[in-house]
Amino acid sequence: MSKRPSVTMAYIDEETVRRRLRWNDLIDAMEAALAAFSRGSVVAPVRTVLTIEERRRYLGIMPAVMDDVMGVKFVAFYPANADSPYPTHNATIVLYDTKSGQPLAAMDGRLITEMRTAAVSAAITRYLAPPSGGVLALLGSGVQARAHLEALSRVSEFSEVRVWSRNAAHAQRFAREHGVTAAVSAEAAVRGADVVVTATAAREPILRGGWLKAGSHVNAVGSSRPDWRELDEEAMANVVLVDSRAAAAVEAGDVIMAKAPIYAEIGEIFAGSKAAPRGATTIFKSLGLAVEDVAAAKLVLNTAS
Repeated sequence: MSKRPSVTMAYIDEETVRRRLRWNDLIDAMEAALAAFSRGSVVAPVRTVLTIEERRRYLGIMPAVMDDVMGVKFVAFYPANADSPYPTHNATIVLYDTKSGQPLAAMDGRLITEMRTAAVSAAITRYLAPPSGGVLALLGSGVQARAHLEALSRVSEFSEVRVWSRNAAHAQRFAREHGVTAAVSAEAAVRGADVVVTATAAREPILRGGWLKAGSHVNAVGSSRPDWRELDEEAMANVVLVDSRAAAAVEAGDVIMAKAPIYAEIGEIFAGSKAAPRGATTIFKSLGLAVEDVAAAKLVLNTAS
């Protein structure tokens, strides 16, 4: 009987992830991974979500298999932490060799989740936003608002950035920390904006379609439950893009409740099989896919500190 090869699996902590992930590389990696996903060269079933306590605690299991690596993310989603010192998302990603199934590494996935979400938005924004960048509106003032400000600034030069939060004190603090403008209302933030980010845990719409500037682009990254939504029907009547049609059909309350037709997966645009709808008012409903986590984790593993 042949001797089983010994395996030593590294653990990569959040600070090491932070040192190794660079925005420009990550944005490019997300574009490539989603193009592969939409071409059908990635195996990535829709995540399994266990409801531990409705609207408070969930556990997600997200596997993906790529050509040279496979992996799974285990994510604890605690919306109940929104007003506490603890993050709403905690995660661990484990990578395996595709051919042998041998474990390669485990790593903290909280920061990867934060950064890859914003990097995906940046990847599609550079296809759809006006070249000049214009005005950016952030609805929400948490970690995703911060990550999107950083990521989107890599692909557009904004003349003005506005932030709004349901907690006005949080918006004011975010504005001070990042040198942006705190808006008095969501409408005031969105009116005239060229790029809009919704990054909240809203159950009911916080963004009205009537506020949107013609030709603007929205990255809707919050409210990833089938009965939660951030955008109203008028907003969802614009050109809708998703990361996964299959996932949107069962997880995206914004799409499900508005019965919104989907123009394309963004990976189809990245792969060139669908034309980018330039000049249209566009909505990207982001849910987050395991292939994004695995591709980002692979980048971490292969990048020296």
